[in-house]
Amino acid sequence: MPKHSYYSGLLFFCFFLFTNHGVLLVNSKSTIEPCSNSDSCNAMVGYTLYTDLKVSQVASLFQIDPISLLTANAIDISYPDVENHILPSKLFLKIPITCSCVDGIRKSVTTRYKTRPSDTLALIADNVYSGLVSADQIREANSVSDPSVLDVGQILTVPLPCTCFNSSDNNLPAVYLSYVVRPMDTLAGIAAGYSTTITDLMNVNAMGSQAIKAGDILAVPIPACASNFPRYSADFGLNVPNGSYAITASHCVQCSCGPGNLNLYCTPASLAVSCSSMQCRNSNLMLGNVTVQPSSAGCNVTSCTYGGFVNGTILTTLFTSLQPRCPGEHQFPPLTAPTALTVRDSMLAPSPAPSQSEGVGPTNPRSSVIPGTGFPGLAPANGPSGSISSAPLVNPISRFQSALLLLCLVISWWH
Repeated sequence: MPKHSYYSGLLFFCFFLFTNHGVLLVNSKSTIEPCSNSDSCNAMVGYTLYTDLKVSQVASLFQIDPISLLTANAIDISYPDVENHILPSKLFLKIPITCSCVDGIRKSVTTRYKTRPSDTLALIADNVYSGLVSADQIREANSVSDPSVLDVGQILTVPLPCTCFNSSDNNLPAVYLSYVVRPMDTLAGIAAGYSTTITDLMNVNAMGSQAIKAGDILAVPIPACASNFPRYSADFGLNVPNGSYAITASHCVQCSCGPGNLNLYCTPASLAVSCSSMQCRNSNLMLGNVTVQPSSAGCNVTSCTYGGFVNGTILTTLFTSLQPRCPGEHQFPPLTAPTALTVRDSMLAPSPAPSQSEGVGPTNPRSSVIPGTGFPGLAPANGPSGSISSAPLVNPISRFQSALLLLCLVISWWH
């Protein structure tokens, strides 16, 4: 075999391996919800930690209240100094965000990031924000002319995917999670993990088949407990996803959802310090208290329920009903203890969140303010339907592929 044919063949083989397993533009799909108003809703994004991070550092990445982050994931907030507990790398968290209507589509634009010396748009998108956003989307949102040059300390808006769909699914209350598909995921597994169906996921995400691939971002409806607070209350429109908690009324009230039913249940929060009265009028009952009295006609149930947060006042309502049987003790979603670890590499920790003095708005929006929402048009019978968009993402190359490319270049130069 002639020498030049041997090396030509080797070069072709290298090219084949590199183009099939190296840096390729891959279309990553995400669900887009069109909108035509300024309403917003509470939504969530699924986030996987890229390194060990304190609770406060994760909250800083998304400019949210650390306590809201903990309660959304049913992590016990009663631990001392809980905001400085360290969460382990690769931990999956549900991040509560505000989903707005921007330029005719739903997205969250309240997240800001301050760049560090080693940052690139791809690193920020793929590593720091776990593939929830692409480098191109960050570039477009910030009008970055040269993505290879980022000023240290530059404040970038990070547009996160989200959907509202009128905060309902099949006419039942729901909160939508933007979920980044992992290599081992199946549509059936995702549906089972979030108490929904394959059909529902396909309808919501306008899918023609069950085929999904790593990097796709799906809108996943999670059943929720809906509030009926008056429109003038600060926490009007509060929906709490099943199996979790929400903190409201300036950290005075904690509301939970499930696991036994989808009725919102609110009690004084463990962090409550300077709070207005939580006692129901004309009774000795405090917020969350329930009394039962069996009778020949059934069971008389009296409860002190939460009615919203208005002008710094916690509204309570005394509610009495006759039920066929007396209810058992309320079952709360199980709490998880925060995991304490040692940070292995502090260089991987995120940069500090931009402050208000840097002209980017509040860094810690009040968790109690969760506005109502609206969605134009009618939903199909099996649930709301979004549209699918594709954005090119660059797959990182492995060390082996890098070495192979270098070898191929050396061979090409030598011969």
